[in-house]
Amino acid sequence: MMNQTSWMTAAEAAGRLGVSRPTLYAYVSRGLLRSQATPGPSRARGYSREDVERLRRRTEERRDPDKAAARALHWGVPVLESAITLIDGHTLFYRGHDARVLAESRSVQEVASLVWTGTFDTVWPAGASRVPAGIVRGREDLPFVPRAQSLLARASATDTTAGRIAHAGWRILHLLTAAATGSTVRQDGRFSNRPYNYREHAAGGGETIDRALARAWGQKERGIDLLRAALILCADHELNVSSFTARSVASAGSSPYAVVIAGLAALEGTRHGGAGARVESMLATMRRARSVKDAVAARLRRGEPIDGFGHPLYPAGDPRAVMLLGQLRQWYSRSPELTFVLDVADAASSALAERPNLDFALAALGRVLRLPAGAPLMLFAIGRTIGWIGHAIEQYATGQLIRPRAKYVGVVPTVS
Repeated sequence: MMNQTSWMTAAEAAGRLGVSRPTLYAYVSRGLLRSQATPGPSRARGYSREDVERLRRRTEERRDPDKAAARALHWGVPVLESAITLIDGHTLFYRGHDARVLAESRSVQEVASLVWTGTFDTVWPAGASRVPAGIVRGREDLPFVPRAQSLLARASATDTTAGRIAHAGWRILHLLTAAATGSTVRQDGRFSNRPYNYREHAAGGGETIDRALARAWGQKERGIDLLRAALILCADHELNVSSFTARSVASAGSSPYAVVIAGLAALEGTRHGGAGARVESMLATMRRARSVKDAVAARLRRGEPIDGFGHPLYPAGDPRAVMLLGQLRQWYSRSPELTFVLDVADAASSALAERPNLDFALAALGRVLRLPAGAPLMLFAIGRTIGWIGHAIEQYATGQLIRPRAKYVGVVPTVS
């Protein structure tokens, strides 16, 4: 048996598909199934588990077309093509680069450049991150999402670069950062924060996104590194509900600003990015308990959910959460809040047989770094905007309208 759960032996793959070895090899030769050599003297080959499952589902769905249509929109077969993100069951890759490596080694600017253009070295013009003076100052009493949507709507009316999508995307990222930090802008349109000597400095002539957040939230170097990693790990995740929403809006020919406004509307839902707020609330309640293990058990007895655990695409655990929690362990080992969130993770994982996901990790990050309430959603939104703009760029290029059909199940009309 192969150790790598992403790859299967020939016997396993043929058995799973219910085909002979020659048929299996024919799938490989036709490009329907990926195969690679495995280490060792046996010269055996491994077969992609993802491709095997896709072929198996295709066979099943040919027998039941109605089921195929339903499953395609619920963790099912791909319905759109994209070259941005690959999820292989263990981790995720942005244009072929491991997102975890990018989170440790690249800047937010470089990852945005990679997602939007396919290269790391896009240099935005000097004014690409500028916004008209006074745009940022506004409804500071509103929660983050409606405040950000209001800023985007106002900025879109004055942006003459919206046709240059990547340039507009870079400006939108800065607007969302301003919405999260409450920053104002100078008359020249840049953030009113002192500049830092960092890789992104040349791009906008001022403070980088992760450092702007860190300054507003009272973080030093380790905190900056964690915020940057969180933003990059949130950048894209294939066709989740907010990315599909953003892509659909782009397919209608709407502006990048409208794309992100729509993405934010979907993201704040409690079954998506808004789940982070539920985790924050759960952790705040459990922090008052004498025993975390008893608190977890009590919630389950009352039928209350334990939010922030499990992910259908990562049976062995969400790699984004693994990385962020690992960095917290490395850099904040003496933090009482870290001890608490890890105790919750251990107790919940034992009770649920599920591991922490990104929502839990972002909420844990918020507690350990003592970030303001709602920071997990803000980080998620700013990071995911990179992906939304990337999907918009892809969709604009197709020139196609996304228009799925519905299967009618209502009253059968009477024919007279």
